[in-house]
Parts: sequence; structure tokens; C-alpha cells
Amino acid sequence: MNQNSAGNLPDMSTRTIAFIGGGNMAGSLIGGLVADGYSASKICASDTDREKLASLSARFGIRSASDNLDAVRRSDVVVLAVKPQAMEKVAKNLANAIQQFRPLVISIAAGVREAHLRKWLGSDVALIRTMPNTPAMLQAGATVLHAGAGITRQQRSIAETILRSVGLTCWVEDEALMDAVTALSGSGPAYFFLVMEAIEQAGTELGLPADIARLLTLQTALGAARMAMESSDGPATLRSYVTSPGGTTERALKTLEAGGIRDIFRQAVRDAKERSEEISAMLGNA
Repeated sequence: MNQNSAGNLPDMSTRTIAFIGGGNMAGSLIGGLVADGYSASKICASDTDREKLASLSARFGIRSASDNLDAVRRSDVVVLAVKPQAMEKVAKNLANAIQQFRPLVISIAAGVREAHLRKWLGSDVALIRTMPNTPAMLQAGATVLHAGAGITRQQRSIAETILRSVGLTCWVEDEALMDAVTALSGSGPAYFFLVMEAIEQAGTELGLPADIARLLTLQTALGAARMAMESSDGPATLRSYVTSPGGTTERALKTLEAGGIRDIFRQAVRDAKERSEEISAMLGNA
């Protein structure tokens, strides 16, 4: 059970939540909420793909809305979970209903800025922008939230409850930092997958059977992540514990440092942030 689960927030128990879009991330959030004890009868979803809706209803017992407008009319919270490229069209279609029924709007669309959403939905909409990452599909995600102007403490708690159902959450006050978030945690899983891929390949080249190389790589990555999460020491200190003077680890680390690993990651994350900024600008001017 997450720290801010629905059961710990009495004001959430009567809130109806609509998901506009029924893709993987919406399904993950719905699954997380239901697993946390949130009533499936208080959740509905809308999607042009009726098979997705039928699947969500069968898996979690939630309601299917006839269309996006129907979903908004009966909800206190609206989660915009459509693809960023479709957001403008969807938001403009919902604008009148949003203005009439005044729900809290939570966007999980990467790269779609608050200013663009306000232009499409209305300048006075209660809006929270979030950036979850793909491990949310396993309830192991990391989500950063940014509250728009006028958001109340209760609305922040509601948004945090929903997103915390799939992992840890944190807030940034400056929306401009969301591009850095995208570069770090949004794209971040792929960086670790690449490192795991490279280590696994090195193991097979040293003669290990492919299945053993993969298993050792994945378990080592999992164990290292858990140690870092559960320790009060930082990564540099934990690394020093594994690195004996003159030993195998020290030699390997010297090779990585000589290869410029820090500079490579620094530049990679900067490039991802720059691309995030470019995509955000394109989405807003589409």
C-alpha cells in the first residue's frame, strides 16, 4: 500500500476519476488505484478503441464512458492520457465541458506544456502537469508533478494520490525543469537498459552462456538499485565499498573513467533535455 493511498485520504473516496485515453499508462494508473483500494465504480475511461475500454472494464471493473464528453460530465478529476500529438484536438473538444463542470485536470502527456493546455482548455482551468516513466507499468515508476496557478493543497493531494499509486512522486515548482525530468527519468530507463545490454554482451563474449549472462546482469542491476534506494549512503560511497585497492573493480572503473563515461552521460542527458524542449515547442505550435 502506498503512503498516500486512497484509504488515507478520506476526501478521495467520493471523487470520480475519468481517464481520457485507455493506453498502457492509463491502465497502469487504474490498476494502481484499484490495488490501493480505490473503488472501481468511481473510475471511468474513454477511448476511441472500444477493445481497449472493454479490456480495462474486464480487468478492473471500471465503467466505460460513451465518449470523452460523457466522461468529463460525470467526473471530479480528469486524467488526460492521450498521445501528445493528439492532445490539442482532444483538449479543444473538451474545453466547453471542462469549463462547465470544472474538474481537476491532470495531464500525463510528455512535452505538452501548461501554457498550451490552458490555451486549448481555458486559461482558468485547474491544471496539474505530470511526467511519469514507463516502470509505472509495474508500479515501480517515478513521477514528477508541477502544479499550475491556483491549485489548492487538496488538489495537489488528489493528484499525488493518483500518481503515487504507480510509484514514487515528487514536485517541481518551476515547470521549465520538466524538460530535465524528461531527460533524466523519462528517458532514463533506456539508459540503464543500454548499460545492461552492454554488460550482458561482455559476459557472453567472455564465454558465459547467454542465459546466465543475462540473469547475472539483471539481478546485479536490481540488487545495486535496491542497495542505493535503501542505503543512506550516496552512490559514490556505495561504489567505494565494492572497490578494493588494486582489485578487479578498481581496474574496471579506471577503464570506464578513462573512456569518459561521465562526460558521455552528461552530454546524453543534456541532448535529451534539448530535444524535449524542441518537441514541446513543436507540440504547442502544431
